[in-house]
Amino acid sequence: MKHDLNSLWQLISINYKEFIREPGILFWALIFPVLMAWVLGIAFSKKAELIQNVAYVNNSAHTNSRLAEFLVSSDVVFHKVNPGKEYRKSFDTKMGRLSFRLIPVTMDSAVLMLKRGQVSIILQDKEDSLYYLFDPQSADARFNYIMLSSAINHERIIYDTTSVKTLSQQGTRYVDFLIPGLLAMGIMNDFLWGIGYGLIEIRTKKLLRRMVAAPMKKSLFIFSHFFARMTLALFEAAVLLLFSWIYFRTQIQGSIVALILIFLAGSFCFAGISILTASRTSSSRIGNSLINLISMPMVILSGIFFSYHNFPDFIIPVIQKLPLTMLADSIRSIMIEGTGLVENMPEFLFLSGLGSICFLVGIRIYKWY
Repeated sequence: MKHDLNSLWQLISINYKEFIREPGILFWALIFPVLMAWVLGIAFSKKAELIQNVAYVNNSAHTNSRLAEFLVSSDVVFHKVNPGKEYRKSFDTKMGRLSFRLIPVTMDSAVLMLKRGQVSIILQDKEDSLYYLFDPQSADARFNYIMLSSAINHERIIYDTTSVKTLSQQGTRYVDFLIPGLLAMGIMNDFLWGIGYGLIEIRTKKLLRRMVAAPMKKSLFIFSHFFARMTLALFEAAVLLLFSWIYFRTQIQGSIVALILIFLAGSFCFAGISILTASRTSSSRIGNSLINLISMPMVILSGIFFSYHNFPDFIIPVIQKLPLTMLADSIRSIMIEGTGLVENMPEFLFLSGLGSICFLVGIRIYKWY
């Protein structure tokens, strides 16, 4: 019995020592969850002041009386992220401080802001009547309507067919926002896990040394992984697009050629990142941590499932420079805004350039033995 207990303790001790020897595992198990809790807490936790952005369209020579009273009592501010005059009205409620930021824009600009996730509702002042335009299937939009209508009408909520208009325009639904984000995330995961983790596994199992010893060009070895993942990513994207078209009736409004080129640029970018990640890593557990360290923050920050405009204004310019954000925004722009390659050329060049730099550095320092 004493021998069995001693053996059990030795086995447990070995597991503890293996855990402690790997700094990457310690980071992933202890520090990374704390960082994710902090980031998500910023985006979704209760804030001292809840700010709701509203696109304000004025198509009337005479402002609605209740809205005029609302605007007169508001503060006029100039916002750094969205330059221009805005109306801001704050209320102290039992749920905390609530603020509405009304951004005067044209109807076309308002719809564009809605598609990009910058706002969830449009307030239209037309012929002395107020109209609320939003997707009724969006919980956030319904909440904004209830709170804004209550504020304008002195806490008397009005919900009728004359004041509420359902948006049916292509690209204004949540699913239209979601599908491009899922396409971008699929590209990232295909290459980071398919190439990066695959190369790390080959090195860990000592198979890479045997392959290099064989009469094989190293460039062909890397290209074979890129080509295989590219074809799989294209197939997965085609399946997702076909399903979304059949079930949700989503459509590609812009240039298909531009969509393909952005897809290739994003694929090359994440292929380069994956090769750089796998260039020196010899442990599959460390590789798993590195890939999650790269991918998880971008999945949360880059506007895949929800708009990154939920985060504080000062961090939005940083989020917009992330590779996954650029890829998702470009795909979303082409699919629901009807843009082409010219409008997305900065993103195309950035993704291609970043992929080239990571690829060259990764090949330069790659550990073949």
